[in-house]
Amino acid sequence: MEFTRCKGLHGEVTVPGDKSISHRSVMFGSIAKGMTEVHNYLQGADCLSTISCFQKMGIEIENRGDVVLVRGNGLRGLSRPEQVLDCGNSGTTTRLISGILSAQDFDVTLTGDASIRKRPMKRIIEPLSLMGASIASVNGNDCAPLTISGRKLHGISYTSKVASAQVKSAILLAGLYADGETRVTEPYLSRNHSEIMLNYFGADVRTEAAGAADSFAAAGTAEPADTFAAAGGSGRAPLPAGAATAVIRPAEELHGNLVEVPGDISSAAFFLCAGLMTPNSEILLKNVGINPTRAGILRVIRDMGGDLTLLDERAGSGEPTADILVRSSSLHGTVIEGAVIPTLIDELPMIAAMACFADGVTVIRDAAELKVKESNRIAVMAENLTAMGADVTETEDGLIIRGGRPLHGAAVDSHSDHRIAMTFAVTGLCADGVTEIAGADCVNISYPQFYQDLDRLAR
Repeated sequence: MEFTRCKGLHGEVTVPGDKSISHRSVMFGSIAKGMTEVHNYLQGADCLSTISCFQKMGIEIENRGDVVLVRGNGLRGLSRPEQVLDCGNSGTTTRLISGILSAQDFDVTLTGDASIRKRPMKRIIEPLSLMGASIASVNGNDCAPLTISGRKLHGISYTSKVASAQVKSAILLAGLYADGETRVTEPYLSRNHSEIMLNYFGADVRTEAAGAADSFAAAGTAEPADTFAAAGGSGRAPLPAGAATAVIRPAEELHGNLVEVPGDISSAAFFLCAGLMTPNSEILLKNVGINPTRAGILRVIRDMGGDLTLLDERAGSGEPTADILVRSSSLHGTVIEGAVIPTLIDELPMIAAMACFADGVTVIRDAAELKVKESNRIAVMAENLTAMGADVTETEDGLIIRGGRPLHGAAVDSHSDHRIAMTFAVTGLCADGVTEIAGADCVNISYPQFYQDLDRLAR
């Protein structure tokens, strides 16, 4: 697919439903009692993989496109699938479902596409095994396929080396079935959609901040990530600065609910950056989720001098949303590191490209997690941006981008990574000549209508 420079982007976009929240709505609805009605469910390939897996375990799920109905059978209501569960390209499906399956009364095998079979699963195998699960990598390489034999689980206190919502969520879901309290400590607070939605479905989950057993508003409100409501001391040693602990107690049952899925800020990010870096542009993004554990890109945009306004802020199903207006801006470099990284990990490829159009130097560090996404996003971004004439240095845990150099079109490879393909579609609109993207159709994973929406703004 080819892209050329445009004269400006104008209009409104309503991006598809949040991928993380869509996954969880079907998973949690499947192990809840009664009906869960999900509005604005993302119809991308990853989220369809989640639906398929639970249908194979006896859950009645009706996908009407605009609404998904899940008739849950309760915590113990899954049945043994007659075939291997194929998670496709979805790391979220693979890791979260492993936490649920670890406590069932049947055996199952999980697999996925070539990308999933290369992504690290030791990060969930280790804590789930400590809880008593029988989970193993079929090929002995700590990757999928995984075999899981359901067991009785016990609660643990686990310290994760990475701030990963997928790791945390897998452990919390196993903790629903454990014989005691389960605690997961992360170096920084990762996205907290699981905590919010589990509480919404009737579980007992809280988040404790570093330095005291402060509860993050019962993990069920839209307070900023650095705002905590005091809950009293617990007698435990203080956590390292910046760390956070999610705590879950065993559940008797979850209960079906109505879920309104906000627009995915990771999908909105491409239009936010496009509006800022493309001259003569103004774009309004409608109904975007702005959960503070996901909204780091808004902070970075402001740090870079971007013209960004939040309109009509509101909350639904415990998740804050807003309309976001962006206009062409004179951007400058910044440093992106530390606690903000988990709040914008999926947006970093697009931020790196935007930094090429900013004055000065932008440094991204503490982002080694990018190496184990659908592609090695650090290496791929450095390779493709360099091909377009950017001044980019790849580091062990990020990138150094020296902005201000004109970019030119080039042949770039998406490496079948949806976020890479979308990043270079936007970048191609701001470069001289023709940008050709190999493997451009991978956007179907998260945003099937992306190119149509982008083209409409450019007219």
